[in-house]
Amino acid sequence: MKNPKINVLVVDDVEVTRKIICNILKRSGFGNILEAEDGPTALSILDETPIGLIITDWNMPQMSGLELVQKIRANPQHQHIPVLMVTAEEEEAYILAAVKAGVDNYVVKPFTAKTLREQIATVLKKHSA
Repeated sequence: MKNPKINVLVVDDVEVTRKIICNILKRSGFGNILEAEDGPTALSILDETPIGLIITDWNMPQMSGLELVQKIRANPQHQHIPVLMVTAEEEEAYILAAVKAGVDNYVVKPFTAKTLREQIATVLKKHSA
């Protein structure tokens, strides 16, 4: 799964969660990791930097992860970017809404490093096919 050239954007309002995900990404061979604490910041980063994978939370201030995904999918410049949602929302209605919005995969918190790595690999493999 190592891909040191891909830019990964981690979007979560909880700094500790961002750091955990970033550490897992670094240990998995990703070298270019950017962080955003909310959706508007993430969209600004997307407009400035080519991103190859987005990992986002659902529950954030200003803009939910679901709204962020909808904006990404509505933008022709960004709609191709794979998106993995990592969230505490485990109800089927949330999962279905995320899939409908265009999320490529969904991981429920708490998660293990192994689970996150496996889901990232699945998303990237799906998009490279």
